[in-house]
Amino acid sequence: MSDQELEQQGINVIRGLAMDAPQAANSGHPGTAMALAPLAHVLWTRIMNYDPSEPEWPDRDRFVLSCGHACILLYSMLYLTGYGLELDDLRRFRQLHSRTPGHPERHHTPGVEVTTGPLGQGVANGVGLGLAERMLRARFGSDLVDHYTFVVCSDGDLMEGVSHEAASLAGHLGLGRLIYVYDDNHITIDGPTELALSDDAAMRFEAYGWHVERLGEMANDADGLEAAVRRAMAVEDRPSLLVLRSHIGWPAPGMTDNPKAHGSPLGVDEVRATKEILGLPPDETFWVPPDVLDMYRRAAARGSAARTAWEKRLSEWTGDREVWEALWSGRGRPGWQSKLPTWSKAGESIATRNSAKEALNAIAPDVPALVAGGADLTGNTGTKLEGTELQSRDHPGGRALAFGVREHAMGGILNGLALHGGVLPVGGTFFVFSDYMRPSVRLAALSEAKVIYFWTHDSVGLGEDGPTHQPIEHLASMRAMPGLRVIRPADANESAQALRVAVEREGPTALILSRQNLPVLEGTDRLAGNLERGAYVLVDGGEDPDVVLIGTGSEVAVCVEAAGMLAEEGVTARVVSMPSWELFEEQDDDYQDSVLATEAPVLSVEAATSFGWARWADDSVSIDRFGTSAPGAEALADLGITAQAVVARAQALLDEFDPDAWGYDEDEDEDEDDEEV
Repeated sequence: MSDQELEQQGINVIRGLAMDAPQAANSGHPGTAMALAPLAHVLWTRIMNYDPSEPEWPDRDRFVLSCGHACILLYSMLYLTGYGLELDDLRRFRQLHSRTPGHPERHHTPGVEVTTGPLGQGVANGVGLGLAERMLRARFGSDLVDHYTFVVCSDGDLMEGVSHEAASLAGHLGLGRLIYVYDDNHITIDGPTELALSDDAAMRFEAYGWHVERLGEMANDADGLEAAVRRAMAVEDRPSLLVLRSHIGWPAPGMTDNPKAHGSPLGVDEVRATKEILGLPPDETFWVPPDVLDMYRRAAARGSAARTAWEKRLSEWTGDREVWEALWSGRGRPGWQSKLPTWSKAGESIATRNSAKEALNAIAPDVPALVAGGADLTGNTGTKLEGTELQSRDHPGGRALAFGVREHAMGGILNGLALHGGVLPVGGTFFVFSDYMRPSVRLAALSEAKVIYFWTHDSVGLGEDGPTHQPIEHLASMRAMPGLRVIRPADANESAQALRVAVEREGPTALILSRQNLPVLEGTDRLAGNLERGAYVLVDGGEDPDVVLIGTGSEVAVCVEAAGMLAEEGVTARVVSMPSWELFEEQDDDYQDSVLATEAPVLSVEAATSFGWARWADDSVSIDRFGTSAPGAEALADLGITAQAVVARAQALLDEFDPDAWGYDEDEDEDEDDEEV
């Protein structure tokens, strides 16, 4: 068999796997994988540098399948090239606890760079990956950082708004080494794309400043695909889009260009007929002949030589190795924590967005992976890095980022930056606009991407902008997300410690920060280190307090004031600062009980919805309605977030817990009636 014939057989084997796995699962998306088999073959055998024996090799090329529904294509390549997947993994496609889930998941399957599936996200992730490569290459040179990012995207990806935002920013930044192949197959689940789409993607991307080539009917031309990709790789000053006209399900006789091939198995008879056309054994499933497998394994072995050469260059490198290691660990130089500022003057007034900014800039020289910016709100959100250049065409090593008014793309790009490695990204916007980036935040949590969010203007205390800008349900919503660490610091000292936790821990962390100035609370300069435990006693109130007041963020100061007022009435109150439910949940029962003093009634105070607080508190001072347009202090007072309101609610709660108020006789033996009461 000639080399050309062997390559063609390999492409057909990929198509066979793309049919067999969904058919076995009775679920999946075979059509796109079948159509793009030649492209995958070219990328993985002729173009990309990668080493399956070291999947996390820093200078590998990155591959993103933004149309994650076509994941059987990626899984087939990971099996064929030797990433540890076996044919049995393909046979268990989409099954319980398999390594081949319904969409690619980072950290679940070796070789998967980013979690994709929600359309458009991979497009934004690719921009983050490409941006990380450029930043690191500018800092360390091409001897250590010299790779490309390849993204396959679909009609659906380019319909989603996040792709527009991300593509616009990528063109503005002039990101080279970023090659997207648009699978223009004219098919969606509902039918032809013409049902809802008539714009010209090529013209749109040209307007964004991309290098664009219309490849036309080239989906089965391996040599033509290679030449087009290599032309795009030669474009260093802007990203590239290759528009490839493919035919979904090709060459299935009854399913080519059929919307059913997009989201459903082809059917036993159609699979058999297609295999006969391709020259595959029609009665065999998951057929991979030894010479085909050997061809792909040999192609992957070439990456091992590239990695070995890179490791030699790294070993001979005379630069600052401490910085290099800090970058790839996502942490800081030894002792970086000592650079965090402390505020020891109780009563000093500073917004937590500003104290977090001070802390960020204080540690940035010693946490070299940090890059930061906001969605047109860099100054407002405390994400402005001082003393560094703004990332741009002219300053490719700049650590300061300007995302523009693009919250959704910012979220996806942050994920790409984090998952690339060597970069610890911080992104900021108003907390209420986290709604725009929520899909990306969810994927950060799912993929354990180490991203830090500065979400500011955290309550109705932001004031005059009114209900449209005042978050109410957002804390509850973000706390409900598995894998997302939410921290709402009470003052400057807690904000610095919150940033420490975000840098030290893995996965995404959201810092919920105030617009308005907050007082530095007595004792936080000594006690805020307890923030990493999620909650701690700020005002003791003795071993047996009458009531426990739990506050978060700006409401901790309200609790402290209320505790003083209650003391004047002979009521002893313990004040607990609870900046993070997630961190508190990690603590054992003894610690939780020691903080919450379980014999006393507990009242939570938070300028947000009460939803969820029943877990920790017997009652809540909260806001279960939208906000109001007024100066911040007036808005808080109007909505009942005051020390006076807390005192009144605490007194009512104590009355409810008063045995006399309940008509309970302590000398009376318990009976069923008492238990019912």
